[in-house]
Amino acid sequence: MSAKTEYAKPGEFKPIDLLAAAAAREVKDGDVVFAGTGLPMLAITLAQYEHAPNAVCIYEAGSIGGRPIDIPTSVGDARCCYQASKAAGLFEAFYGQLHSGYVDLGFLGGAEIDKYGNVNTTVVGDYARPKKRFSGSGGNADINSFARRTVFIMVQEKRRFNEHVDYITSPGWRIPRWPSGEFVHKREIYGKFFHGGPVAVITDMAIFRFDEEGLMYLDTVHPGFSVEDVKNNVSFDLNVSRVKGETLPPTYHQLELLYTKVDPEGIFLP
Repeated sequence: MSAKTEYAKPGEFKPIDLLAAAAAREVKDGDVVFAGTGLPMLAITLAQYEHAPNAVCIYEAGSIGGRPIDIPTSVGDARCCYQASKAAGLFEAFYGQLHSGYVDLGFLGGAEIDKYGNVNTTVVGDYARPKKRFSGSGGNADINSFARRTVFIMVQEKRRFNEHVDYITSPGWRIPRWPSGEFVHKREIYGKFFHGGPVAVITDMAIFRFDEEGLMYLDTVHPGFSVEDVKNNVSFDLNVSRVKGETLPPTYHQLELLYTKVDPEGIFLP
């Protein structure tokens, strides 16, 4: 078995290596990917080096199709523009590309998510008198609404995985119909304007996906964790009937790429 296909053993990789490899596997060759700072950068760059050389990256600040020599420190880093087909700004990135329907995959984060994939990046508690107020949507709602597929990368905590989020910043698969408040699939509300939605949630413990009805289920569990560990860190009745087993660890080839090609300076990797 070659290094390209041989998986690293426990103790030979770090949690962030596993997350980067798992996120990179969500990228298909030819995808147009909307990526943010940090782990999404590692994922898209790793995918381009490995199995998706024709994937195109759009950074939120406005560079399109860049292939930086060194991984940028943020989406506003000038290195994002190296070999870019276009270096514009937020208007072009969002309205010229995302809202025009060109984006296949978006990587996002969130403070809170529910079993339908609705994400909160706005407040904890009542909107008028919140316990905590976050930065708000930014591009979260736009990307989750207009990308054909969205992958969320989040910390696994019980308080973050709830039956319902305190505030829907970004709509998932099922949203409340006004005025009844009944949660229905968004195709019933948006009709022909229904575009895409979340396909996976990658955490530091597991990978979740969504079934045909828009409900979250447990797909794989990371090495070192159990199904019970994951169930104990969500606040709703999680469907675990479709668990495939353990999340695939990174291959030795992926680890080599991550540390010698993707981020040799250690900007995001330890």
